[in-house]
Amino acid sequence: MRSNRLREIWAGGGAVVNGWLAIPNSFSAETMAHQGWDSLTIDLQHGVVDYQAMIPMLQAISTTDTVPVVRVPWLEPGILMKTLDAGAYGVICPMVNTREDAQKLVAYTHYAPRGTRSFGPVRALLYGGADYPQHANDTIVTFAMIETAQALDNLDDILSVPGLDAIYIGPSDLSLALGCKPTFDDLDPKAADAVAHILSRAKAHGLVAGIHNGSPEAALKRIAMGFQFVTVSSDARLMAAGAQQLVATMRARHAPKDAGGY
Repeated sequence: MRSNRLREIWAGGGAVVNGWLAIPNSFSAETMAHQGWDSLTIDLQHGVVDYQAMIPMLQAISTTDTVPVVRVPWLEPGILMKTLDAGAYGVICPMVNTREDAQKLVAYTHYAPRGTRSFGPVRALLYGGADYPQHANDTIVTFAMIETAQALDNLDDILSVPGLDAIYIGPSDLSLALGCKPTFDDLDPKAADAVAHILSRAKAHGLVAGIHNGSPEAALKRIAMGFQFVTVSSDARLMAAGAQQLVATMRARHAPKDAGGY
């Protein structure tokens, strides 16, 4: 079976630099994949990507060594299993709030006897290899999102579930849950303390900790803290920022003759 570079990077003590895909297009996914990201996450929870758009995006990522990850919409067995069958090598599940939630997540993403994942890896066999069924349980990475006050209350119970590989912090939702302003990087003190606490407890349980970031500067700081999976911005935000900078440069160097153009 094709190895999972996420596990290889973590085994060497490194941090994975993850990109985020919100645009439902295979060409933009392919373009992002060729920029050197360790992994790319297709976001099915927020934004405008659906399952049918996800398939060609996974195929586009497969033109590179970038690891395909998918954030599913919710803790629901059907979409988790279909995502893995499509060839995702990692799944991020939102709103895991209790030990029971974490146990369900592990069960839905692992074949028996470890779990209850139904057998049918139609595209996963093409991406992972003919021996995918024998090695999938030890290769796929399962992330539980920690982003609510309830999850904080149940943190150690969640992190102690066998088979869970990693956690992923959504800073905006976590901030909202704690009565703070929703943001990625410059967190209010209460939210920042919660992030540090989650990281500490994840390490104590031997799990990888990941987090979403708005800028490379924030991501580098969090790697220094001990995070080993850092997302930086998204394809849509990067495109908008690049276009905005270009237009601003043009306008600064060549003022428009009238309100209608240059």
